[in-house]
Amino acid sequence: MAAIRFGTDGWRAVIGEDFTFDNVRAVAQATAQWMQRADLAGRGAVVGYDTRRQSDAFALAVAGVLAGNGIAVGLASAAAPTPAISHAVRERGAGAGVVITSSHNPAQWNGFKVKQAVGNSAPSEVTSEIEAAIPGILAGGGVHSVTDATTPLIERFDPRPAYVGALRSFVDVERIRGAGLRVAVDSMHGAAGGLTARVLGEGATTVHELRGEPNPAFPRMHAPEPITRNLEPLLGLVRGGGFDIGLATDGDGDRLGLVDERGTFLNQHQAFALLVRYLLDVRGERGAIVRSITSTRMIDRLGERLGCPVHETAVGFKFLGPKMLEEDALVAGEESGGYALRGHIPERDGILSGLLLLDYIVRSGKPLSQLLAELYDEVGRHEYDRVDITLRPEDRDAIAARVAAAEPPAIAGLVVSSKDTLDGHRFTLDGGWWLLLRFSGTEPLLRIYAEMPSMELVEAVLREGRNIAGVD
Repeated sequence: MAAIRFGTDGWRAVIGEDFTFDNVRAVAQATAQWMQRADLAGRGAVVGYDTRRQSDAFALAVAGVLAGNGIAVGLASAAAPTPAISHAVRERGAGAGVVITSSHNPAQWNGFKVKQAVGNSAPSEVTSEIEAAIPGILAGGGVHSVTDATTPLIERFDPRPAYVGALRSFVDVERIRGAGLRVAVDSMHGAAGGLTARVLGEGATTVHELRGEPNPAFPRMHAPEPITRNLEPLLGLVRGGGFDIGLATDGDGDRLGLVDERGTFLNQHQAFALLVRYLLDVRGERGAIVRSITSTRMIDRLGERLGCPVHETAVGFKFLGPKMLEEDALVAGEESGGYALRGHIPERDGILSGLLLLDYIVRSGKPLSQLLAELYDEVGRHEYDRVDITLRPEDRDAIAARVAAAEPPAIAGLVVSSKDTLDGHRFTLDGGWWLLLRFSGTEPLLRIYAEMPSMELVEAVLREGRNIAGVD
């Protein structure tokens, strides 16, 4: 069995291999012990889950362990998005939360996310403490669990109504509802199914949902990740005409995919920059901005224009969330399509991000394609792509050594001005453009990222990145 390790957001593993009931109960026991040591157990916990295979049963097992340790549990009565569980943790005053989800991973995976009392992803110091206790628990059988699901320590509740109310209070739903937009939504068979339409309710704006029903097989997609290769049904629908925008959410509803009125997919960098521009220019908000190392430098240029400082972190909301709280930041975002907003929860929320972009269209009176063109007029063109290379475990060390030793003077004709190791190995090139090679924190992948002023340069830089790593 592989060691149980928390990655960028939670522990993830293949169902039936390492993601077993025994292992999940051991992680739940370690979580309960952390809550007890941190004097959080008396505040209770919230446990939620997504639409993956056996997620509800795994969530019940977690609730049983927490209750077995004397911790009162609010257990979701239905699959719900991760941000809904984070919101419930804060609303109920709970000490912590657990979400059984593997987010955007393929169907055979599941995972265990830990949330702190304010709703953010548990930072490394918390997950390291939980990790450290797991081997001893597995070796000694020290799991305390109740087998009676009717114990008064476990209360079933639906986290979705309060979450929907929180979304309605954050954005002017009446304005969107009355605007007559035609919105296509792809919920990718995940936990966000039906919720965008539920938030907006009935009005002149209509919502047509694709793949809104739960399906743990996630058919017709590599994985429930809202990127181009997984969104053919949505892209085809919008390209057929009759829609103003396409929105997609991942398996647990915390990430957003965006399609303009022409059926063109806007990548996560474009979506993040549009969201920041909307907050600054339309809502008139000000404050610090937090982005991950893999996010677009368009954010820096937007921040510079209005004197909003931009802070950079490693990948994962376990870094972004705490920095957002520390700086009382206006917004935080990452390359994966997850964005968090001040005044909501310090956690990604794909549904809320989509609603805000609907409001941007309504209040500007402009389609997404025009808003993107205006953004580029302001900050210049920024093109981006990422390649993911599946690794054999025995190859990882050799690849890591090659990347660490690489000191190219130039990449694709651009001089390398610096190299750093904030998260992986980043080569900064003349003009502020960049190439990054880093290992995924959740999957056996080497990810290679590049942002350049043209797609031709992006492709050339990505090829050189593969050469640096020595991978095909």
